[in-house]
Amino acid sequence: MTRKQKRLAVIAGGMGFIAAAVLLVLFAFSQSVAYFYMPADLAKTPVSAGTLIRLGGLVGEGSLVRGQGTQVQFAVTDGTDAIKVSYNGILPDLFREGQGVVTEGRFEAGSNVFVADSVLAKHDERYMPKQVADKLKADGVWKGEEQSQ
Repeated sequence: MTRKQKRLAVIAGGMGFIAAAVLLVLFAFSQSVAYFYMPADLAKTPVSAGTLIRLGGLVGEGSLVRGQGTQVQFAVTDGTDAIKVSYNGILPDLFREGQGVVTEGRFEAGSNVFVADSVLAKHDERYMPKQVADKLKADGVWKGEEQSQ
């Protein structure tokens, strides 16, 4: 093998290694992607059961029902639509009706109940994701002060 062929082999091997690393990273990202939806978005375009998503909005007034142990059911609303959520676990201390919440989970097969794996409570609207705050303002449900940017 000549010197030029050795150099080309090393470059080709390095490029192959970099390509494999990029493919592995892209595969890992595709497995952990969870799209963000609000109840009105889900009313327009339903998501298939088993698809990991994030559901955000406000906890519906009067919707919180505590079950056996750590089982909890509540509704997430954006002022127009509401989605029933079931969660089995310890809720954050700041979780309460009328406050902002982001849940991550999947819809049950054959039902319209969202089964949450995690629940994140927001202590006021200033810390809500920009998409959620903008949607709540557009729907006239916004209760907080203007966001400082």
